[in-house]
Amino acid sequence: MSESGSPQRRIGVYICHCGGNISDYVDVDRVRAAISADPDVVVGKTTLFACSDGTQHEMIDDIHGEDLDGLVVASCSPKLHTTTFRGVSTRADLNPYAYTQVNIREQDSWAHTDDHEGATQKAIALVQAGIAKTRLSLPLEPLRVETVPATMVVGAGITGLRTAIGLADIGIAVTVLERESEVGGWVGRLGPMFPHNASGRAQIDELMAEIAKRPTITVLNNAELVGKTGSFGNYTAKVRLRTETTEELRQLQVGTFVIATGADVYSPEAGELGYGIDGVLTIKEFGDLVDAAKGSGSLTWQGRKVRSVAYVYCVGNRQPGGNEYCSKFCCAATVHASIKVSDLDPSIRQFHLHRDVRAYGRYELMYTESRERGSVYMRYPDDAPPSVEQMPDKRLAVTVTDALTSQDEITLPVDLVVLVTGMVPRDNEDLTTLLKLPTGDDGFYNEIHPKLRPVETVVDGVLIAGACQGPKPATEAVSGGLAAVTQSAGILKKGFAELDPLVATVTESLCTGCGDCLTTCPYDSIASYVCDTGQKATIDPASCKGCGGCVPVCPEDAIDLLGYTSAQMLAAIDGLSVKEPVA
Repeated sequence: MSESGSPQRRIGVYICHCGGNISDYVDVDRVRAAISADPDVVVGKTTLFACSDGTQHEMIDDIHGEDLDGLVVASCSPKLHTTTFRGVSTRADLNPYAYTQVNIREQDSWAHTDDHEGATQKAIALVQAGIAKTRLSLPLEPLRVETVPATMVVGAGITGLRTAIGLADIGIAVTVLERESEVGGWVGRLGPMFPHNASGRAQIDELMAEIAKRPTITVLNNAELVGKTGSFGNYTAKVRLRTETTEELRQLQVGTFVIATGADVYSPEAGELGYGIDGVLTIKEFGDLVDAAKGSGSLTWQGRKVRSVAYVYCVGNRQPGGNEYCSKFCCAATVHASIKVSDLDPSIRQFHLHRDVRAYGRYELMYTESRERGSVYMRYPDDAPPSVEQMPDKRLAVTVTDALTSQDEITLPVDLVVLVTGMVPRDNEDLTTLLKLPTGDDGFYNEIHPKLRPVETVVDGVLIAGACQGPKPATEAVSGGLAAVTQSAGILKKGFAELDPLVATVTESLCTGCGDCLTTCPYDSIASYVCDTGQKATIDPASCKGCGGCVPVCPEDAIDLLGYTSAQMLAAIDGLSVKEPVA
């Protein structure tokens, strides 16, 4: 037995340097020496990178050679490497839920760069807490749920349609919902697009032709997702279909959802950079004007020939206190528009007033072509945006400071001013609430991790793709849709899925059926039933997300959270108070 009275454990502890991110501020050797005094710690090591292949193999060898039954890794955030070290445990025949990740980077070294001694003491306490929690860990097995080989794609823009084709091609039935009367989204309203000058509408028509060849795809227009019941892998989706005179409700069984609802375009306020004045257009309005003039040899506005255009970049984006993000596509779209104008009438003078130009990758070639064909690019200071006024002759005067040449103001007389507007989140409040989709400070949907899990959300089986995650050009949006195809295939093609067993449970003998817990679950996982001893609470493990919100509201302490039991957490708290042993 250990000093705590629990059975003796054999725990391995690995303390990561993180290439200096931790060891520059924490004395990792002192941490190792302190925790090695614990009788349950059989292996205590420091390592340059705990996540490296070499260290993973060393852990596996130690688990086998030392017969370890617990693993503690003190490194970075669990968001980064929980899957990594659970995989190490599994490959070493150690129960993956006997592993604990201790965050001594974000929670310690990075937070206390000015106090190395304090950071070291805190690291010792955090690791001791992790050991105490691991000491009381129980072997858990993943929950197995049967899955339905069908997916619902919400949104029939270019991302949603391409996602549907990808899913059908790997044998998954697909229902695509589009709340508008016509598919295509924003891309379906566009003319020639960069870099291949293919019409947006033509691209959508091509995708629809491909969908027509695949009988396992159903596209529903004027349709919205209004209800969801069931659990991961086997959801019942309630869909409302609208016609001019009727409404119909349908129920469909699906295993996953792919949300591809896209984004909207920023709409300038009246008076913003002259918006509302005759001749001040958004980039979308200007694009329609240019596409309509194709082949005419000239560009006209209100019956007058256009001889000059000024583009004002970053309208509605990169604004302190507003939409602070960059929309990524706007610069390239505007550069492409200027090339189309040059094709139409090379004599039109074009002025690009920008804060920076983001034409990354191959779009840099398009940017170079635009300049070579006569477009003038002028960089204005961040705190001095251009101003737009109408002159007596109905032309427009744009006053701007060109920071690249001088600090003097320049007034440009032009016929049109084009406001280059970026993306903003689409208003999907009902869908967001229904699916409990997480959103960021910018209002777009949040994935679990932008690199490691780029299309998954915290809601199992609900994936996101395309511009609903954040501004991106069509090629990147479609790539996200194909990533969602891969994730859905991984979930649905096997016919079953395995879920984390870190869920809440009810001890029936302690439950008095008071009902206090029934309204606390945001995932509707708690219900009640009647047995011989009265009314009791029960928790559906397939829909429980292990948030633990129900645990503290139970007056009888009848609810516990597997992997984070009350006993484990109290032991971890006690571990935080253990002092470094005196040498």
